[in-house]
Amino acid sequence: MATEQELTEFLKSVEKRAFKRSVYHVRNEESALDIVQESMMKLAEHYGHKPAAELPMLFQRILSNCTLDWFRRQKSRSRIFSNFSDFQPATDDDDDFDLLAILPATQELQFVESTQSAAERSQTLLAIEIEIAALPGRQREAFLLRYWEELDTAETAAAMGCSEGSVKTHCYRAIQTLANALRAKGTTP
Repeated sequence: MATEQELTEFLKSVEKRAFKRSVYHVRNEESALDIVQESMMKLAEHYGHKPAAELPMLFQRILSNCTLDWFRRQKSRSRIFSNFSDFQPATDDDDDFDLLAILPATQELQFVESTQSAAERSQTLLAIEIEIAALPGRQREAFLLRYWEELDTAETAAAMGCSEGSVKTHCYRAIQTLANALRAKGTTP
């Protein structure tokens, strides 16, 4: 059984990635924050007594279900999903999450990087984030669980509630779409 300390540490370790994943899905920071908070509350409330090793999979599943519930509520409230503001990139300077902070440093990046190469790298990462956000929901979810959360195929299938073959198909299509989009922008994957 997970202790209160283990549960707290687990929630702290996943909060930023879960928020970023939710923002990719719902394209609204306030809604994403609500989804993550609701997921954390449900995990603590209903599954806090489970062993610590089971918490990651349970949380991923709860987060996916809360995201789907959010979409269902939005659909029932309104048939019109898109606001023009949804298509503009978020520019919240207070967000302390930085994609570059989680990427492993390569040997080239350990040395002083020129301003031009830093700007190019930043633009490439922004282009990748934009293309990930544009993926269809299931492809985006599979891609983020597999490559962002680093779950294996079986864990991803369990979190998404589908077969391992579906996960592989979604990931393959997401990778192909991302590669084609980046190639079209002149970036080699």
